[in-house]
Amino acid sequence: MEKYNVKFKKRLGQNFLKNKSIVERIVDVSGVSSDDLVIEVGPGGAILTKELASISKYVLAYEVDTDLKSELDTKLEKFNNVEVIYQDFLTSNISNDIKKYSYNKIFFISNVPYYITTSIIMKLIESGIHFENIVMMVQKEVGDRFSTKPGNREYGSITVLLNYFYNIKKEFFVSRKEFIPEPNVDSVIVSFREKKDKLNLKSFTFFEKVVRDSFQFKRKTIKNNLKKYNLEVVAEVLNKYEFDLSVRAEMLPVEVFVDLANCLYIK
Repeated sequence: MEKYNVKFKKRLGQNFLKNKSIVERIVDVSGVSSDDLVIEVGPGGAILTKELASISKYVLAYEVDTDLKSELDTKLEKFNNVEVIYQDFLTSNISNDIKKYSYNKIFFISNVPYYITTSIIMKLIESGIHFENIVMMVQKEVGDRFSTKPGNREYGSITVLLNYFYNIKKEFFVSRKEFIPEPNVDSVIVSFREKKDKLNLKSFTFFEKVVRDSFQFKRKTIKNNLKKYNLEVVAEVLNKYEFDLSVRAEMLPVEVFVDLANCLYIK
């Protein structure tokens, strides 16, 4: 079991893994190899970082808590292929940061702070970087939301947006008992592999707006949530997929939202 000489900060969502077998499984499902670059957010006590460094060519880690520098320096002293940037990942310029590295494929593998999970994923999307695989440990309920199918209670706007870009898979469950300190929730490892056959969009920004508006009031129909749009066009698109204006957004698959956005979009 891994031991840490740190003061954990609840406000930063610091819960460190203590079981090395868990990080070995994370690295195994990622598919990372010896010629690849890995980006990690929140290395914490470096239990995952060390495993990544032993497998990959380079690890670029972002850590917002400078108080962890001493711990990270100690844990990573034998690795010369790890760089830790003490900066908020959400304000970083990933494209610039990776320019100096020579690698085959790029991966994102991280036990991310749960309170910024969605923000991190959206940043990865907006970066335009084509990750071979994104593997994240997230809160179990969040993992359910990311990977669920239309018609389920957990299905929401973030489900649609992420499933437009990725094939999402829940890899394995991680008990709360595997962390120091023990959090109040269980976790799950989720992988995101970029779709090679993404549907064409006239505007992702507009697509995102239509999706979020569709789910604005979860129990209301599409007719009510999209009433500020051209409902004749909305009805026409829905009819193509054997739906009507009385349907709720949680019943609609990604391709319907893509079609809606493209038909409603006006430059």
